[in-house]
Amino acid sequence: MKKFLPILFMLFLLTACKKETARTVAPPQTETLIKTTPVKDQGKSDFCWIYAMLATIESEHLMMGDSVNLSPVYLARHYLMDQALRRQIIRKQRPSEMTIQALPPITTRGMAGMTVSLLQRHGITHMDAYHPDVNMKVLARKVEKTVDINHNASLIRLYKNIKDMMDETMRPLPQYVFLLGAEYTPQEFARSVCRPDEYVALTSFAHHPYGEAFALEVPDNYDQDRFLNLHPDSLMSHIDQALLTGHPVCWEGDITEDGFNWPMGIARLERPMEQTAFHGTQLINTRQQYFEEGKTTDDHVMELIGIARSTRGRRYYIAKNSWGTENRYKGLMYLSENYIRLKTIAVWMSQDAFGN
Repeated sequence: MKKFLPILFMLFLLTACKKETARTVAPPQTETLIKTTPVKDQGKSDFCWIYAMLATIESEHLMMGDSVNLSPVYLARHYLMDQALRRQIIRKQRPSEMTIQALPPITTRGMAGMTVSLLQRHGITHMDAYHPDVNMKVLARKVEKTVDINHNASLIRLYKNIKDMMDETMRPLPQYVFLLGAEYTPQEFARSVCRPDEYVALTSFAHHPYGEAFALEVPDNYDQDRFLNLHPDSLMSHIDQALLTGHPVCWEGDITEDGFNWPMGIARLERPMEQTAFHGTQLINTRQQYFEEGKTTDDHVMELIGIARSTRGRRYYIAKNSWGTENRYKGLMYLSENYIRLKTIAVWMSQDAFGN
């Protein structure tokens, strides 16, 4: 009988752990939830910034009674082509300085605001019109290899070679958008989807004056986009006000915390930090310390679509992720208020939401 006691004890612990997990990740009660389009899956790529920003634009249209479901892959393809041409230009203009190792790599990383710039340059189309299933990281490597093989080619020839390769891998881009019996170019359709100045970029860090804009010093800010710097309490107030008035918020932040649990759909800080009330000077100093020590980095982008509260009264922000629907909440995440306070790098919201 004694030899069975350790087994029984382990079964008891496993059962207890399962019960504890189920109890601690019980979904908070929703206080506000805005309309959004179906959850998408970014696959094996770092294009979360495109997926989340397009999701935010889609929700903003739903708020106005309109419905659009936009193609992230359309913009991702153009982003890779833009980088290929830039890499070739740099090589041609500074041939004596540029070894292959010194050239900028073709990447799938970026920040959400760059999505709006891509949309303005290249247009956009519907999700159902262009959504080939392709590994974008593999495609990025193919693009880089094509550039390097064609290092003596003209920009026109390089563009054609990469376009042909992409057409074969992904199928050609649609030339028109069909909507309500009318025909538009992707550029014409994009102008109806998003204005160049429609979204405001916000951040909160103490090494720049509050109330002024600056180019955020993170690796993925390739376009050196500028962000309005707000006191962190003010930033939280704008996030709350946007969501409470029906506007989505595009959130970029850190997901390296042990408390970020995708399968369980929850993101919290470790217990001592989670239970601390961060406001004012303490919030400013802690955010700044985390940023400067690399504890808060620009890892991931999601769309915030609501606010919830646990049975203990703790607030959570409901995020729509772009990793598919294979988690506890079918693609949604619950991020604790302290997680948002400390781990946010930047947010984007419409001018209408910011002005409320």
